Amino acid sequence: MGKRVVVIGGGPGGYVAAIRAAQLGAAVTLAEKDKFGGTCLNAGCIPTKVLSHSAGLYTEMKNKGPLMGIFADNLRFDWAALMKRKNDVVNYLAGGVAGLLQSNGVERVAGEARLAANGAVEAGGRIIEADAIIIATGSEPAVPPIPGAVPNQDDVITSDGALSLDALPRSIAIAGGGVIGMEFASIFASFGVEVTVIEMLPRVLPNIDAEIADILRCSLESKGVVFYTNARLNSAARGANGLTLNVAAETGAVELVADKLLIATGRRPRTQNIGLESLGVATEHGRIAVNERMETSVKNVYAVGDCASHILLAHVASREGEVAAENIMGHGTVMDYKTVPSAIYTSPAAASVGLSDGDARKAGHRVRVGRFPLAANGKSVVTGDTGGMVKIVSDDRYGEVLGVHIVGGPAIDMIGEGGLAIRLEATLDEIVSTIRAHPTVGEALGEAALASWGKAVHLPPARQRQGG
Repeated sequence: MGKRVVVIGGGPGGYVAAIRAAQLGAAVTLAEKDKFGGTCLNAGCIPTKVLSHSAGLYTEMKNKGPLMGIFADNLRFDWAALMKRKNDVVNYLAGGVAGLLQSNGVERVAGEARLAANGAVEAGGRIIEADAIIIATGSEPAVPPIPGAVPNQDDVITSDGALSLDALPRSIAIAGGGVIGMEFASIFASFGVEVTVIEMLPRVLPNIDAEIADILRCSLESKGVVFYTNARLNSAARGANGLTLNVAAETGAVELVADKLLIATGRRPRTQNIGLESLGVATEHGRIAVNERMETSVKNVYAVGDCASHILLAHVASREGEVAAENIMGHGTVMDYKTVPSAIYTSPAAASVGLSDGDARKAGHRVRVGRFPLAANGKSVVTGDTGGMVKIVSDDRYGEVLGVHIVGGPAIDMIGEGGLAIRLEATLDEIVSTIRAHPTVGEALGEAALASWGKAVHLPPARQRQGG
């Protein structure tokens, strides 16, 4: 008889862990209190990207259509239709997850679950015995204690509320200039909403390459988005004209007025009331402590995804789920975060994998940097998407690729090549000698590698800035 595995949480970490364990011969039960697919599918990655895609199409038609010889009279969008499309996509993919679980023989239990004892989970009104347990309870919006800014799903909202608006506001202020805040800023600005972003740190998107972040900020500013960095939202108050926001900015106190306030200050692990204390499962700053095999401090109890990981991304949760399942079933697998990509679905889009040049220097590398603007790439000129660039960070000694950063074009779909290069410890020579189809935006990767030596073919020598 195979091992009995119980998974708590049906998000991208939990359902992938359940399927992988079942593939390896386990008898798997998956408990989910809400909807299978978790935050990512139902109230995060997928619905946000549906709206991002629609915003991108609308912007393309409005701004680039005439340049392409395509004219659309009375171009407009229907917000209700966009929201229906979002719901249809979510429901379709949620049905796909349910079908995959069923086809792999995973028992599904609806209801809140908690650790009942070492080797048992209480869910759906019953006790489920298990040889191993995987906790995948995800995360929830982190809401700072700002007077007057308590989310009420009316004029103060989190990302959940932003994805279920009945109508677009005239103006919105976004507290937080990370990935969530920037993606919503791009969506709302594309549809004509007046957007203001308030970020506490010196720059937006602090976790990605600074040059890439600056390009995205400039692009959004060209669409009318106003940024306050090194700024703190002190309070919010309701008035006849909407919300009045008191902001401590670099230049002094600023008073802003907006119809809505979106709190996009990050997420926190959802680890309360699931029985961790009763079993003695160790936590660190609210996050379940795990090792590289996704094991907790308690034998045969594992944790994956946002409730345990230091990187809160769906694709990281899925890989952690696979690692946990494989270790439960006797495969010695460790989690490696070296090639985790970051993807930002703004317009233009951006993606990164590996080290920025600053981080590479801090790690002791002698750094070489190659940059290639998409304005010099044939396919980008064809599509009119010429505002971005490809940047490759490498070690000067052997030419090993340490990081790839892309903004513009199909950046998010291209970043996999950068991840594979880092995984295989590829060198600049190997990037250059890989032949890519013409015309494609992917050619810019080879050109960026050549630019590391000042040898890009489609860029004048004077424009090939190397080094740092």
